[in-house]
Formats: sequence, structure tokens, C-alpha cells
Amino acid sequence: MNTISILGSGWLGLPLAQDFIKAGYEVKASTTSENRIADLTSIGAKPFIVNIDTLTDSVKDFLQSDILIVNITSKNIEGFSDLVTRIEASDIQKIIFVSSTSVYENSKRIMTESDTEYYKESPLLAIESLFQHCRGTETTIVRFGGLIGYRRHPGNFFKSKRVVQNPDAPVNLIHRDDCVGILREIVEQQIWDEIFNCCADTHPGKREFYTRAANLIDNTPPEFGESNASVGKIISNHKVKQLLNYEFKHPDLMKLAFNGSTV
Repeated sequence: MNTISILGSGWLGLPLAQDFIKAGYEVKASTTSENRIADLTSIGAKPFIVNIDTLTDSVKDFLQSDILIVNITSKNIEGFSDLVTRIEASDIQKIIFVSSTSVYENSKRIMTESDTEYYKESPLLAIESLFQHCRGTETTIVRFGGLIGYRRHPGNFFKSKRVVQNPDAPVNLIHRDDCVGILREIVEQQIWDEIFNCCADTHPGKREFYTRAANLIDNTPPEFGESNASVGKIISNHKVKQLLNYEFKHPDLMKLAFNGSTV
């Protein structure tokens, strides 16, 4: 049985750990808070306190696994560099690094994983590179679009009276159910040394999507700026669907049931 260590067990990491445990994997899950230990223990994960900003030798036990999934929002390049050094001395053989489609600059085009000329200056790219060059391991990079689902309802993303620019630019979002599903398939199918863009199939404009989302939960929609022409990229999910044969659970953002347990 493979052992998986999940660095970061919050909104995405906790249900991801539950999914792998249900599938029969042994899971180690990290948190930065002692208050979360009981939550991790309750789902059957082995809890660890790990802080990328202040790594200690105790991380060695956390890294005694076959697979490491890095799922934290930190942009601390020095901290990640320290972590990679420790990984190189560990049992870890495979890595998934959860990144973001924010690495691509805004442009009126469809972005694929090979569109490196459209990268914008981002610490995420430097961190991705650290893991891709981690000796003795194979790393897959997963670039998620904006995360929605459960406690992250898009109707709450913008406060009323806030002016949202680029009103007709397309949105690039992905539901948490699909985040979990894609990460699980990468491990199950053993797809390594790849980069995947991951977003829903549809890309409605900001004005249409966020107005509808706010109305569905009786929030006041944001205001939209009209001073400049809308510019925005569309993130292609073709590769993840083709290579993983992945079928999105929530492919159409405008048809999502914005209520209850779904969002």
C-alpha cells in the first residue's frame, strides 16, 4: 500500500486526504495548527505539524512516504528550497505540486500548458521549477483555476459596491470535487513529469457569472468597470481530459447548482 503525505490539509487537503483514505491509502496530513490535529485524526490520517516558514528536523517523519502532494498557498521560495533539499534525502519518489493558472498573463487567447511565452512574473513558476528539478523524484504540476465549491461560493467573492474590472473577460474556475478527482487520477494512473491546466469546460464572462452567482444567494452583485476593454485568457483543459481520460463532474459553470452541499 502506498503512503501519501499531503502538505496542507485545509479546504482542499482535508477532503483529498479523506478520498485517499477511503481508497485504501495510508495518509499523512500536515497542518500548522495544533487545533487541527483532532480533525485529521478523526478521518484516519496521521497528523503532523509542518510549517514551510520554519521547517525542523521533525519533517523527516512526514516525508517517509512514497508520494508527496504539496497543497499550500505559501510563496516562500526559500522555505520551499529547504523542503526540496529535505525531500532529496527522504523516501519520497513522486511529487504533485498544486499550482495555479495565475502563472499565465492575461491575453485574448486560449492558454495551453505549452504557452510558456505567456508566463507572467510569478514566484509560483520558481517554486514549480524547484520541484521539477528535485533529484531522485518525478513531479507533476497541477495548475488549478479559481477554486469554488462548498464554503467557497462565487456569489460571495466580491463585496457589494466593489468595482470589478474586465467585466466581459472569461472566468476560469474549477470545483473542489474535480480538484480531488484529478489529483486522485494522477496517483491512480501514475502520471508523472507532466503539467496540467485544470478548469471547467465553460468560461462565461465575469459580469454574467458573478451576477448570477450573487443573485442566487440574495447577495448584491458587484459593480463592473467599463473604462477599459475587457482582456482575459481562457485556460484549456484539453490535456487533462485527454491524457487522464478525465470527465469533469462540474463541466458547465452556468449549470452548477449554487446551493447546499454543491457550492
